[in-house]
Amino acid sequence: MKVSRHWLQKFFDAPLPDATALSDALTFHAFEIDGVEPFDDDSILDVKVTPNRGHDCLSHRGIAKELSAILKIPLTHDPFSGAAETDFAASPRSPAAEKSVSAAPVSVTLEDPSLSPRYIAGYIKGVKVGPSPAWLKRNLESIGQRSINNVVDATNFVMFNTGQPLHAFDAGKLGQKDGKYHIVVRKARAGEKLLALDNKTYELADSMLVIADGNADMPVGIAGIKGGTPAGITETTTDIIIESANFNGVSVRKTAQALKLRTDASARFEQVLSPELAAQGMQGMLEFVQHLIGGEVIGVSDVYPAPQQATRVSVSTEKINQILGTRLTGAEVADVFMRLQFAYKEEGGTFDVAIPMERLDIIIPEDLVEEVGRIIGYDKVPAVPLPPLSQPEVNENFYTAEHVRKQLTEMGYSEVFTSVFADKGEVAVLNKVDSVRPYLRANLVDGLNEALKKNIPNKDLLGLKEVKLFEIGSIWKGGKEEISAGIVTEKEKAQEEPLSMHAPKEAPTTYEDLPLSSVERFKPFSKYPYIVRDIAMWTPAGTDVDSVVKIIQAEAGELCVKVSLFDQFQKGEKTSLAFRLIFQSFDKTLTEIEANQAMEKVAAALKQKGFEIR
Repeated sequence: MKVSRHWLQKFFDAPLPDATALSDALTFHAFEIDGVEPFDDDSILDVKVTPNRGHDCLSHRGIAKELSAILKIPLTHDPFSGAAETDFAASPRSPAAEKSVSAAPVSVTLEDPSLSPRYIAGYIKGVKVGPSPAWLKRNLESIGQRSINNVVDATNFVMFNTGQPLHAFDAGKLGQKDGKYHIVVRKARAGEKLLALDNKTYELADSMLVIADGNADMPVGIAGIKGGTPAGITETTTDIIIESANFNGVSVRKTAQALKLRTDASARFEQVLSPELAAQGMQGMLEFVQHLIGGEVIGVSDVYPAPQQATRVSVSTEKINQILGTRLTGAEVADVFMRLQFAYKEEGGTFDVAIPMERLDIIIPEDLVEEVGRIIGYDKVPAVPLPPLSQPEVNENFYTAEHVRKQLTEMGYSEVFTSVFADKGEVAVLNKVDSVRPYLRANLVDGLNEALKKNIPNKDLLGLKEVKLFEIGSIWKGGKEEISAGIVTEKEKAQEEPLSMHAPKEAPTTYEDLPLSSVERFKPFSKYPYIVRDIAMWTPAGTDVDSVVKIIQAEAGELCVKVSLFDQFQKGEKTSLAFRLIFQSFDKTLTEIEANQAMEKVAAALKQKGFEIR
């Protein structure tokens, strides 16, 4: 999120330090900074707000509050101060299901409050749509936002200032019945379409939440994401309805993903916002009415069926010190809570903390411990040596598997891992991987046989005289899961037996030190077929095999991926050497002509050395 230093300064009377100091403060106590960029005489910080703090820190106010606590600078101009006195804001302690300030000519219906916990609609008459003042344009442009008009810019400013997304509808384009407008928050009907403000038409699914004109029964916006052109603000707009609402984060995220439409508003709703924040957003917008967009606030409707309940969390100084490994005093802990503007009561070393409505991430005592730790600075937490490790308990299955694996690899077997899904078995899979293999395997035999068939054609490429495979893995048989070991070769059929048959007679008390793996760096196989060519020759007795291999490799070129000696015998003063060459390309299927040309070069070079090609 782009954050302007000049914008942040509006929250404080005391001067803020430079951008570098702000960046360091946030980095070591809250969030990483992706960079700092100049903008005229301003500095713009690119703050990586973590997902667990998106509900309260995707705004200048949220970042300012963090800096206030970290740097011990009073937050003297908090837009949320005195918010509880806002006329239309239903108190979170109030049992009232709905509250309206006046006889607002806007009624609101929430068809599913779990998807839209709160909706505030403000009706403003006589606005004057036009260009925004220079200060507003500059603030928005500094964080990469384009100025549109004073009404839209005001809604965007409030969102980036407080974190609450807003939207403005042209009331003149909405239907009226008995002099009243009707906003309905409902799921879209299958096949409904909306021409959005980006001039793209979106086909809506019945899982998507929309804002609809209840009198005309048509969608005018995609809830929490984008408004529609049917009620878009233009230069001729005179009356507007301001939306400051709360939408279900999961619903907004799924809709944004399905439509491939992600906006600044959806990015905030996806993080899950406090429904109490909607009141702060509306209050911020109404403050613009007189001196920015003109008009008169006729009334505000606030539908809030289940108000957010106050949260209190208790933690003791002893618990904080126990978890952090510190020796903080009660006064030092109290100082942190005051810096964070957490109201609390302290008794006997235990703090009963009233959690601010926007801090949805603080639920348990450990959350408060984390707040104390990061505000005092993790560099203040002393380093403590780890206690000596106790002897690990030996896992019999793992111990046995390692010994079986070592034994089989020494015998020339290669390990494979086949799919645990099968086309038949005793245990069906609830969520099928595909329609062909809907069961968990009851044996390793089928998978080993399949792997054998796939590897036999590649044994020349692998340099093997015989393919020998083994697998150690789980099977589901006889109503239980057990670990089994299986082998298969070209000469022997696949065998199945429980791993427990190889278990040591006495339970092991410690793991043995097995040799480190000498496996080389993995190299992928080419997907294209290879070509095999053999060449045999008579050479003088005592000829170095490696020197012959080097000649072959040099002449065969890059397409020769493997050269191996497969036969050697002595006859008189001569030695017969036979080599197998594997040709393969990573780019295409080789032709016989290409392989033959390479072999002709190899034969010519060997003859030049005086060798007799057989």
